Amino acid sequence: MKHVCILVSEHPFLDARIFKKEAKSLVKAGFQVTMIVPRRNGYLFDVDGTLFKEHFREEQFSHEGIKILTYEEIHHEKQLKKLYTTIKKNKDILYTDRFIQLAIAQQADIYHAHEFYSLYTGVQVKRALSSQGKQSKLIYDSHEVDPDPLLKQASRTEQIKRDMLKLMLNETDTIITVSESIKRDFHSLDAALSVEVIYNTPPLSNGYHPGQGKNEQLVLVYEGVMNGKRGSFHKLMKITELCNEQFPLKVILIGGNKKSENPLLIPSHLEDKIIQTGWVDYEEIPEKMKGADLGWVDLDAKGSLNNRYAMPNKFFSYLNNGLPVVVNQCDDMKEFIRKYNCGYVVKGREATAEDYAKGLLDLNFNRKQIHAMSLQARKVMEERFSWAKMEKRLLSIYDELNEGG
Repeated sequence: MKHVCILVSEHPFLDARIFKKEAKSLVKAGFQVTMIVPRRNGYLFDVDGTLFKEHFREEQFSHEGIKILTYEEIHHEKQLKKLYTTIKKNKDILYTDRFIQLAIAQQADIYHAHEFYSLYTGVQVKRALSSQGKQSKLIYDSHEVDPDPLLKQASRTEQIKRDMLKLMLNETDTIITVSESIKRDFHSLDAALSVEVIYNTPPLSNGYHPGQGKNEQLVLVYEGVMNGKRGSFHKLMKITELCNEQFPLKVILIGGNKKSENPLLIPSHLEDKIIQTGWVDYEEIPEKMKGADLGWVDLDAKGSLNNRYAMPNKFFSYLNNGLPVVVNQCDDMKEFIRKYNCGYVVKGREATAEDYAKGLLDLNFNRKQIHAMSLQARKVMEERFSWAKMEKRLLSIYDELNEGG
């Protein structure tokens, strides 16, 4: 049985992509899977950032057939220059790094890194094992553009990370990423790199019933984190207000603040227009989306290349439930919608509430268009992009690595 060690430096250990999809698919396919994941102040954390203070307290445990090893979160960015020097000069492993120590001890056949800094760990572990006579393979599962040239950061920091990435990719066996644009970016660094796109798609939901666009009032759904800093809460409230001046619109908000925090404070005049479900289990999301017509994604595509290229979980979650997606002009989502006719793109990389309200008004008066796009949304998931399809891509990558020794 081949041993896979999943390396995580930032994500929650129950992350939908890492744990619920990839790790569980590998276990189902017969791999022995170990995950090495970070704790914050001694605790593992949930997908919304809430600390698990009552559960998952052990430093090592098994969960759903996957071995979980934990370490205290390391702030790698504070020692970036040191890490770069280590990678560049191929110096001895920094054995004081608990993350690296745990990873080396696994003696795994394949290491699967999910962030820039877990890739650093993977390279160091691969070097250490090679010096011991064991040849392991390394996968970099790049969820985002890192470094992102559009983010506000010191130019020197960006350059160091870019140089460091090029060196680390020289020792990476294959790359998985989440969008075609990110794949092209990797090939611009080196056309010979092995890169495969595996979208953040969910398993095909059961009990799907077409009918979007036939509600008396239009129902828009948002899934994910939404608070004062993330999720465009104030914009969504403004959209709801503007739309209801012209036609009835209701909003379902799945997620929101952390579980440990109070629900979002809805303006009193919109309380009957907003349904808050709070955070629900991953498997319950389709049930909460029932009755909705459209899904909403709003990302800052002007100030972040990562957002411009993004194909987020929620995008495919909407499509999975037959909900056409309303989105601003983000390159990859825009191209996907154009190609498969499964959504509506409003004007502007930084779309305003007024832009979205205008788009929703257009859709409200074109209910047949919503219904047609809904059927297309579900069809494209059934035929091309459900997790069952992505799982085949994942296992094909592993098969190729195993065949290569």
